[in-house]
Amino acid sequence: MIGQSNMAGRGFLKDVPIIYNHHIKMLRNGRWQTMWEPINYDRPNAGIGLAASFAAALYTENQDSEIGLIPCADGGTSLDDWNIDGVLFQSAISQAKIAQKTSRIKGILWHQGENDCQPGNAPKYGEKFAVIVKKLREELGDSDIPLIIGGLGDFLTEGIYWAYFESYAVVNKELEKFAQNTNHCYFITAAGLTANPDNIHMNAESQRIFGIRYFEGFHKRQHVLKPLTNESKLVEAIYERNLTKEEQKGLIDIQFSMGELSIEAYKN
Repeated sequence: MIGQSNMAGRGFLKDVPIIYNHHIKMLRNGRWQTMWEPINYDRPNAGIGLAASFAAALYTENQDSEIGLIPCADGGTSLDDWNIDGVLFQSAISQAKIAQKTSRIKGILWHQGENDCQPGNAPKYGEKFAVIVKKLREELGDSDIPLIIGGLGDFLTEGIYWAYFESYAVVNKELEKFAQNTNHCYFITAAGLTANPDNIHMNAESQRIFGIRYFEGFHKRQHVLKPLTNESKLVEAIYERNLTKEEQKGLIDIQFSMGELSIEAYKN
């Protein structure tokens, strides 16, 4: 999971049901732990991102496997911050190589671009991005690893910081063009998705839907250029999944340790 804040996730935690599945892990301190949101805790306001619903949808097609998420996104970062000699890129590679000791990396989820929406930066996006992707695949030892890249939301120019995003459409064109011209790379539209009150960050419900679109691109190895007809139903199906007894116990343990259950309720 690479990019800036909309990959890390800023959806409000209280706005959507949790996704809890013992078959979905996240990398923390070099170890696989059961996924819990926020997954990508890069800032105090980290929240719901697209990765949880992506992984939950992936699980429906891979119920005999464990799915691991490697959070590496960092809010507010530009493509220059992700240059191949910089600390963010090197940290992501380090995390990936730790994961490769016990797992096989099956794909890269990328969402970044808001920080490059100025007229002087946007037209250069594809050229800079190509360098990063080439090196990323080299370091992972897989030139064909799928790369799923999401577009920027149309809401960016509707908020109080609209002037910072005046060239967001140019970045979207660069992202889509890159995906169209790069092997094993798929573009995912953000059309129709909505934001938090800041009109910068996708809200929790939209992040859940975005994750479904990312899964569609990854699973079918194709671009997703318009909203899916069944994406909301797929999110609901994820919420309605019956937890195993072990998961039910694990969830109760978490709720108790977070002060959400009294000792009496916990004993019962």
